[in-house]
Amino acid sequence: MHQSSGRVGLGFSLALLTAVLWGLLPIALKWLLNSMSAATITWIRFVAAAGLVGLVLLARRQLPSFRGLSVKKKLLIVLAIAGLLLNYILYLKGLFLLTAETAQVVIQLAPFLMMLGAVYLFKERLLFWQKVGAWLLLIGLVLFFNDRLALLLTQFGSEAVGVLLVIIAAIAWACYALAQKQLLLSFNSQQIMWLIYVAGALCFLPSADLAPLAHLSAWQWGIVLFCCLNTIVAYGAFAEALQHWQAANVSAVLAITPLLTIGFAQLLAYFYPQFPSESLNVWAWVGASLVVIGSMLTALAPMLKNRL
Repeated sequence: MHQSSGRVGLGFSLALLTAVLWGLLPIALKWLLNSMSAATITWIRFVAAAGLVGLVLLARRQLPSFRGLSVKKKLLIVLAIAGLLLNYILYLKGLFLLTAETAQVVIQLAPFLMMLGAVYLFKERLLFWQKVGAWLLLIGLVLFFNDRLALLLTQFGSEAVGVLLVIIAAIAWACYALAQKQLLLSFNSQQIMWLIYVAGALCFLPSADLAPLAHLSAWQWGIVLFCCLNTIVAYGAFAEALQHWQAANVSAVLAITPLLTIGFAQLLAYFYPQFPSESLNVWAWVGASLVVIGSMLTALAPMLKNRL
């Protein structure tokens, strides 16, 4: 089992950077979805990331090798690739049907599911504070959708489909994260991500439509560049954070991501009213806060047990 380096300050900084970048990402992607398809956006991000990270690994002579790799490790690589590729495309398809705020609150299930997977795989028992956190997260989701919950449950409209797609994307991300955690025993974080980027670039090539690129404005190209760099920096920071800090602590920091997205989206909508933002009532804000608190509690439960 992979052991963290114990460099807490570095692990926290990398996790916080990941949270900020992931907080901004759905807002940028929402803009791009008006100009190109989810598959095209995903392909561009993977191609850019594969090229840049590949050059770095080539310069360092660290391109990954499969020599002597066990069948179990190869299966973990396949699981990590499939998990992240599904997460990328399903999240974007769900985001197309939702606002950035809603998509980010629902995807918050991902680190929570990663924790549950770790409990199951590593035979850890579910602690009291993890149970409390789980209930808070579920109650928070209900409150967030308080004014449209009945509609989501009774009518399978576009928003319900979007929510379902994001939930499946969260499950896929948890599978990727758990597989990557164990792959760090055989590869460094950049090598793992490069394998995923290359696989993604190849898998999404047949469905990519490059025609819209010729009509993008300078502003839209700037958003494309941001999304590409976000792919590299955010997932690289996340992978490195797992090197230096426990997965539970990383998950706790990532829990603030939906609040960051809501804050960024509301701020953007204030200056650019045409941006599709969520009109949140008081209960929705309470729900989003409970989702964050619940995620933090489930992640930090082991430390709370030792200190209380």
